[in-house]
Amino acid sequence: MSGSAFVGAPGSRSATAAGSSSGEAAGSPSAAAAGRYSAAAQGRSSTTASGRFSTTDPARGPSPSGLPVSRSLHVSDPVAVLLTAAEQLGTATRVCELAVQHAGAREQFGQPIGAFQAVKHLCAQMLVRAETARAAVYAAAVTADPVDVAAARLLADDAAERGARDCLQVHGGMGFTWECEVQLHLKRAWVRARRAGGGAESEELLAVDLLA
Repeated sequence: MSGSAFVGAPGSRSATAAGSSSGEAAGSPSAAAAGRYSAAAQGRSSTTASGRFSTTDPARGPSPSGLPVSRSLHVSDPVAVLLTAAEQLGTATRVCELAVQHAGAREQFGQPIGAFQAVKHLCAQMLVRAETARAAVYAAAVTADPVDVAAARLLADDAAERGARDCLQVHGGMGFTWECEVQLHLKRAWVRARRAGGGAESEELLAVDLLA
């Protein structure tokens, strides 16, 4: 074919510029990854099936976050990141409720364990983290700014993970049993925190914004 050559795996299509050899087309990452479309010839950034943007070429125009392209690598879809933050906020709120309920019902030494200062501090810290994350998530939903979304994601991940651990601490050994839902919240918080857009990726985006 004289115009352009298409090299396709099942369910995917890769377009290579005219004149490129078939060996190079077959060995390119675009041809190997299902659902990817190579648009390097048009000077646009490529979007993979996972929703991550490759912005390593400074000549390709602005990044999704509006930051310098060369300094904002692998920026995830802000909507997906924000939805994960909202899920983490729900977990943080739920484990705080569970901890307070258990602290008021469980008795030791003739009084509820919620009367002890150490348990009070755990519950108070859980509430503070959850409400701080709530304010950040709501603000990010209004502004739709990727930097605000990244900040909300970091706060929500922290509130969910640390809140679930503290809730398990309040429940004691009972929190590890299958009959108790606390251990499920902790495991789900761990899984969500490792989704795209969390951890180092959000920290990197915030750092770039601060240095810009």
